[in-house]
Amino acid sequence: MRRSVSSREVVRWDPEDREFWQRHGRRVARRNLALSVLCEHIGFSVWSMWSVLVLFMSPRIGLGFSPNEKFLLVVVPTVVGGVLRIPYSYAVTRFGGRNWTVCSTAVLLVPASLTTYFVQRPGTPLWVFVAIGAVTGLGGANFASSTTNISTFFPKRRQGWALGLNAGGGNLGVAVIQLLGLLVIATAGDTHPAYVTSVYLPLIVIAALLAAMKMDNVSVARAESGTRREALRSRHTWAISLLYIGTFGSFIGFGFAFGLVLQSEFGATPLQAASYTFLGPLLGSVFRPLGGRAADRWGGAQVTFGAFAAMAAGTAVLLVASSRGSFGLFVAGFTVLFVLTGLGNGSTYKLIPTAFARQAEREVMAGRDARSAFDRARRMSGAVIGIAGAAGALGGAGVNLVFRATYSSGDSGSTAFVTFLVCYAVCMVLTWRLYLRGEDRREGSGPSALREGVGRV
Repeated sequence: MRRSVSSREVVRWDPEDREFWQRHGRRVARRNLALSVLCEHIGFSVWSMWSVLVLFMSPRIGLGFSPNEKFLLVVVPTVVGGVLRIPYSYAVTRFGGRNWTVCSTAVLLVPASLTTYFVQRPGTPLWVFVAIGAVTGLGGANFASSTTNISTFFPKRRQGWALGLNAGGGNLGVAVIQLLGLLVIATAGDTHPAYVTSVYLPLIVIAALLAAMKMDNVSVARAESGTRREALRSRHTWAISLLYIGTFGSFIGFGFAFGLVLQSEFGATPLQAASYTFLGPLLGSVFRPLGGRAADRWGGAQVTFGAFAAMAAGTAVLLVASSRGSFGLFVAGFTVLFVLTGLGNGSTYKLIPTAFARQAEREVMAGRDARSAFDRARRMSGAVIGIAGAAGALGGAGVNLVFRATYSSGDSGSTAFVTFLVCYAVCMVLTWRLYLRGEDRREGSGPSALREGVGRV
C-alpha cells in the first residue's frame, strides 16, 4: 500500500486480498471506521436535536408553539436529511472520504450555532426555526457519505458488522442528545434549551480536526458515470429501499417523535417524556451492529424477515396499550420496537452487498471478466447504500407526518399504529417473495462469493 503523506491518499486498496487485509488493510480500515463513527454520531445528534428542543418550547420561554407546529419542526430536518443523502453518497466518490468527512462535519457548526442563538430569543417566529431545522438536515445526510466511505474499506465478508457498527455508533447520537436533554431538564429545568445545543460546538471542531489528521481517501472508490442510474433500474434498489423505510424509517421517525407522542397520548410533562425517550434509540443503536453480525452468520433475508414479523407483533402491543391507556405497556412496547428496528437496520443493509455479489457471480459464470464484474458489484452496492439511506430517512419523515395527522385530528395514536402494522406486513411479504424463496433466495441471502473472499480476483 502506497500513500501520499500530504493528501493521505491510499493509492492501492484491495480488502478482498486476505494477505493485504491482514498486513495493512485491517489497521487502516479500523482507524477510519472509528473516526467515521465519531463524526456520524455528532451528525445524528445535530440532526435529531429538534426531537429534544420541542420539549423545551413553551410560553415560559416565549416560544409557545402548538403540537402541530412542534411536529413540523421535527419533520423538516428528517425530510432534508433524507433528500441530501443521495448527493452526499456521491460526494465521497467525487472528493474522497476523508475530504468530505471533514467538510460535512465542520459545516454542522452552522445549524448548531444558529440554534443555540435563536432558542434564547423569546418571540422568534416559527419560520426561523423551520429554516434552521432544514439546515440541521445536513447532519442526517452524513450517514450516506459515512456508510459509502466505510463500505470501501472492508471486505464483503466483514461488511455486515462494519456497516452495522458504523451506523449503530451514529444512531447513538439520537439517544445521547436525548439523554443530554434529560440531564438539562432534571438539573436546570425546562427553560434552558441552549444548554443542550452549545455542548456540540466544541465537539464538532474536535471531530473535524481528527478526521483531517487521521482519515484516508481511497482512490478506488471513484464511481463511474451512470452507476447511480444503473442502480435505479435494479429491482434490488427499490426492494431494499422499501425494506429500509420499514426499519430505519421507523427507528428515526419514532426517535424524533417519541417525546411528542408521549405528551399527546398521555399528557406527559417534559421531564416525564425526556425520562423515557432516550431508552429506545439507545437500545436500537446498540442492536444495529448485532443485526449486521446476525446477518453475516444467518443471512440478511432471514434476520430481516424475523425482525419485521416481530415489529408487527410489537405494533399490535402498542394498539392494545393505546386502547387501554396503559403508559407502562406503551413505553415497554415502544422500547422493544426500537430494538427490533435496530436489528432490522443492520440486516437490511447486509442485503445490499450480498445481492450484487450474487449477481456478479452469475456474470462470471456466464463468461464476464471476474475483476470487472466484482468491481461493478462494489460500485452498485455503494450507489444503493446512498439511495436506500435516503429512502429510509424520508420514511422517518413519513412516520412523523402520520403521527401529526393522527394527533391533529384529536384521536389517539391507534390510526397511526394500524398504518405501521400494514406497512410491516407488506415488508414481510416482500422479503419472503424476493429473498426467501427459489432463485431469489440464492441471490439475496445465500453465501456470497465476495463474503467468502472469492471476489478478491
